[in-house]
Amino acid sequence: MRMNLRWQTFKQLPRLLTVPAADLEQQIARIQLMERSIGLPVKAAVIVVLAYYLFLSNWFDELSPRGGGASAPPPQIELKIIRQFFLIYVVVNAGVAGLLLAMEKAPRFWVQWVVYGISVMDALFLAGLTSVTGGVDSVLYWVFLGLIVRNAVSNPIAARQIILNVIVNFCYVLVGVAEVVTAHWRKEYWEEELLRQFEQTPQDYAPESFLLRLTLLIFMTACCYGVQVLLDKQRLADSESREYTLRQQQLQATGRLAAEIAHQLKNPLGIINNAAFTLQRTVKEGKTITQQIQIIREEVERSDRIITELMGYARLTEGAVERLNVTEELEKAIERVFPSGAKYEARIHREYAPALPPLMMQRGHISEVFVNVLQNAREAMSSKGNITVATRYGEDYSVIVTISDDGPGIPTQHLPKVFEPYFTTKEKGTGLGLAIAKHNTEIYGGSVEVESEPGKGTRFTINLPAKTVMRIRR
Repeated sequence: MRMNLRWQTFKQLPRLLTVPAADLEQQIARIQLMERSIGLPVKAAVIVVLAYYLFLSNWFDELSPRGGGASAPPPQIELKIIRQFFLIYVVVNAGVAGLLLAMEKAPRFWVQWVVYGISVMDALFLAGLTSVTGGVDSVLYWVFLGLIVRNAVSNPIAARQIILNVIVNFCYVLVGVAEVVTAHWRKEYWEEELLRQFEQTPQDYAPESFLLRLTLLIFMTACCYGVQVLLDKQRLADSESREYTLRQQQLQATGRLAAEIAHQLKNPLGIINNAAFTLQRTVKEGKTITQQIQIIREEVERSDRIITELMGYARLTEGAVERLNVTEELEKAIERVFPSGAKYEARIHREYAPALPPLMMQRGHISEVFVNVLQNAREAMSSKGNITVATRYGEDYSVIVTISDDGPGIPTQHLPKVFEPYFTTKEKGTGLGLAIAKHNTEIYGGSVEVESEPGKGTRFTINLPAKTVMRIRR
């Protein structure tokens, strides 16, 4: 029993350590804070100080190699390489600074990967500086810990952050490897009288300090990732709580509006009642009834339009807002429209994007949207052909769902009317399916669009906002 419990806990560990996907706006905000607001001033000061010590001061020249005494000659080859790399480092950072200062106008994809690339370059440059300032025991070791924290803030995407901090750890390992290799090289090729000045040899190299510091780097990497998981899960919970409250308030307000509209139905119904009463009297008196019948028909049509508007609103307060996975809801809709036992000849192609944000909606509403659009595609193709269901991440934290078919398409003159209630070109159709789909989507601030050409099929594009957005009409 205990073994099973431990195994179940172990199996759930990856899910517990999974970082909720931060939306693009939050990722850019992190980069703006860490890389531009904090990183640029700090890095500019560090570059100025390093330029002085590398080119205008003899401080690096006076450094003794690892294990040597005060009179040992400096590592001139390493120092020359560091100086050349520093010039390249300054040029690259100048370009990165320009991009960060104008990051609002730059493609966000570029900003993310440029920050990732400069983080790798920072780790390599720090490894070089550490190598010429005392090796694994250099005071610059503590900057590696700072880089790990910086990477955790600037790169919230789990895979990128872990790979980047593993690179930081590897760079410190390279410092230790370089220390051992240099000691070997000195022992083998230097003159015997110079070798006596370097009492540290590969046999004298003590790994305890190096292993302790490396363990601390690995521990810091794990801690930063763990803290990010906790903070991001709390952020996601708070965000979903706010979204749930906003959605509920929206639906309650819409329900009150539906009640008010229903109350307004009494007026046309009253007119219908009076007209019918007058019609009765007119028939008895033998007068023409054409005018009274026309009034009744007009008011009936008016009532019908109002009732159509109420169709979707009437059930708003019955259901509860839930946290829905788009992919799961699409699969349920496909199973409803194309049940496995029915053996439809239509082929369903799925192109689902990973890590889509959840939707805060009523399950019945989103189900009606997907089912009605899929059913329209099935009927248009006479249950034969290809249907492609695809999802992708949209702008403003939204989910885009496209449902396309290779059926006969929709005639151009019918396109503006496909979402109108009761419009249908089918013999047994009600004309309400696409109207309900459009209505349910617009309740949550979304939209449905259709593109079609005769003979080339039809594509419906459904935009579903994952966050509540209040739009002010002008």
